Formats: sequence, structure tokens, C-alpha cells
Amino acid sequence: MDPAATARSFDLQRLPAGFHEDPYPVWRALREHAPVHRLPDGGVLVTRYAEAERIYKDSATFSSDKVVEFGAKFGPSPLFDHHTTSLVFNDPPRHTRVRRIIAGALTPRAVAAMEPGVVTLVDALLDRMAARGTADLVEDFAAAIPVDVIGNLLGVPLADREPLRDWSLAILGALEPGRDPARLDPGNAAVSAFIAYLEGLVADRRARPGDPEKDILTRLIAGEQDGERLTEPELLQNCIFILNAGHETTTNLIGNGLHVLAEDGAARRRLVEAPDLARLAVEEILRFESSNQLGNRATTVETELGGTVLPAGTGITIAIGAANRDPDQFPDPDRFDVARQPNRHLAFASGIHQCVGMAVARLEGRVALNRFLARFQDYRLAGPPVRGNRVRFRGFAALPADLGA
Repeated sequence: MDPAATARSFDLQRLPAGFHEDPYPVWRALREHAPVHRLPDGGVLVTRYAEAERIYKDSATFSSDKVVEFGAKFGPSPLFDHHTTSLVFNDPPRHTRVRRIIAGALTPRAVAAMEPGVVTLVDALLDRMAARGTADLVEDFAAAIPVDVIGNLLGVPLADREPLRDWSLAILGALEPGRDPARLDPGNAAVSAFIAYLEGLVADRRARPGDPEKDILTRLIAGEQDGERLTEPELLQNCIFILNAGHETTTNLIGNGLHVLAEDGAARRRLVEAPDLARLAVEEILRFESSNQLGNRATTVETELGGTVLPAGTGITIAIGAANRDPDQFPDPDRFDVARQPNRHLAFASGIHQCVGMAVARLEGRVALNRFLARFQDYRLAGPPVRGNRVRFRGFAALPADLGA
């Protein structure tokens, strides 16, 4: 591979062979030869940490509003309505108001109170896997944890949770670069089905409110103490957002972590011997194999970025996975260091759009890793892992394992 030629020709909609398996040589080539790379669609791709952090910190110059971009991508559709109403793709003042209400339901106290329930859930999953001796670490473990955690937060009855993961995968799959009907059609159907379900759930919760200390949906319906509330579309669409954001990235965090530790015996042994390192290990997994590989912004005014002048309205794709392996920020970035410090990765973004649910994801990741390794220190992969084959969200569709128990 000629790195300079790879950087010059890179197109998110025409990925080079092997990219899904290992994108990091390509990210390295772009960082070194075209850190602000012009894409064929007229936007730019940013791969260095310094530019990525600047974009996240300057929300006035780099907008998260996606009405124009998603209007072209989705047209009038359920996907357009969802993604332009949810928290992540909005600017202040709407973003500020919606985030404040959601964050008010995810206080440190509320998250800390979740830990015993997460431990119980994880242990039950481990018991079922131990009885078989083998497992798909994605389906049987990594994906099952966040669906139940977020389901509990929203008060979704256990009997109603089966379609949640498929809905989430379809909705987020539509965010992949390009305009592919094979992704858009299932995504639109999933939003419609999800909204129809939530309308009934919200009506029931209005009639029979839950415990606001434990039930985030009750908190979202009630709004803030000053009486400010989400509109009905904001409420429904942000319930979808909470599930999607909490499900996909946390599934990938846990799955990616177990894959890395299966491949890196020394790191695994260190974590087994010192389980208190799990907090640092979670951060390193997020850096080393960023669950969310891409972010997007658009310039609001003409600005300069990495020596390149960008007109107002320029679309920017932030290669989070590339920035998180930038040697100018992380010494020896392609080495997995279970105790890396400092570790100011951008897996949760930064600035006003930093992930509102990151404390929940960290809790799930820490508990999952520690409880799993306490039971299955000698687990090994039992077949070829199956990649999710998405450029935006990096993870596995299947991860077969022999648990060694």
C-alpha cells in the first residue's frame, strides 16, 4: 500500500479492501498525508486529534444541526424526523434544553444506584453461558446488557424488548455514508414501529407514573422542576435516541474489549490480577477500538482548519478512530495499554455534545469486564469473528468463544 496514494484517493463511500477488518493503516495514511482530506462529495475528513478536539470545542463555528444534510440524505421520512429531533444532531438552544432534561435523569447518584442491578443482570447472563461452555459474546452477552439496562431505565416491559435491538441496528445503520435503499427502507420502518410502540408506552406512563428516581421515562415526561417539558415529538424521538445511543456503542465497547483481551493475553492477565484496573481498561478500549468511529459537523462561517480554508456550509466528518490513535496525543498509539494514563480520548466526543450517557456506558463496561474475567479467565475465540461491516460503528456481529470453564 502506498500511504500517500491511499490518502489521496480515499472515499468513505468506496472503502478500500480490508478496511472494515482493520481501518487503522488507512487512518494513519490520512493523518500523515492528508489530515484535512477533501472527499468526493465536497466535504472534508479530519483525522488528527488537534483538529477533532477543536471542532468539538467550538460549537458556534462547527454546527451539529443536520436539517440540510439529512434533508438531502433521507428526504421527508421517519428517519429525517427522528435524526433532526434527537439530542445529538441539534445546536443550542434546543440542544441545551433537551440535554438538560435528559441529564437530569442521569445524575451520578442515579447511575451509581444502577450498579447492583447491572451486576445481577451480568451474573445471570454469565450463568447461562457457563451452563453451555460456549457463547456468542455479542448476542449472548455484549448486546444483551445495554438492551436490558436501557429497557429498565425507560421501564420497557421485559416481554416487549425483543425488537429493540433490531430497531436500533436498522435506525443507526441508515447513518452509514451514502444513500442506500437497503439501509434506508429498514431504518424508516424501524422508526415508525418504534414510535408506534412508544406512543402506547408513554400513554401508559402518564396514566401510571413510575418512580422518578429509577424510571427515566417518568422523569422525561415530568420535565424540569421549573415546568419546562419536552414536546411530544421530542419526547418520543429522544426515547429512541437514548436506546440507540446506549445500545450500539456499549455493545461495541464490551464486544471490542473481549476481542482485544482474547488476542492480548498479557493485558488479560494483568486485568485478571488487578481488577481495579477495569476503569482504565474501559477507557483504553474506547480509545483503541472506538465504538463510534465517525462524527459529523458543518461550518457556520468560513474558517481555517489544519491549514485548509473551508467555506461556510462545508460538511466535516471527524474520524474519531483516527484521532484516538494520533501519536501526537497518545504515545505508542497502536499498542493496547490496559493502564494507559492520561487517556483523553474522544470516543464520547467533547464539548457541549459530550455523550450524555457516558457514565452509564462506563458502568456497564466495567462491570461486564470484571465479572466476565472473574468467571472465564481462560476463554478463547472459537471461530472467526464476524465484523459488523459498518464504517461509523465499529464492532462485531458475532464473536464465538469457548469459555474454558
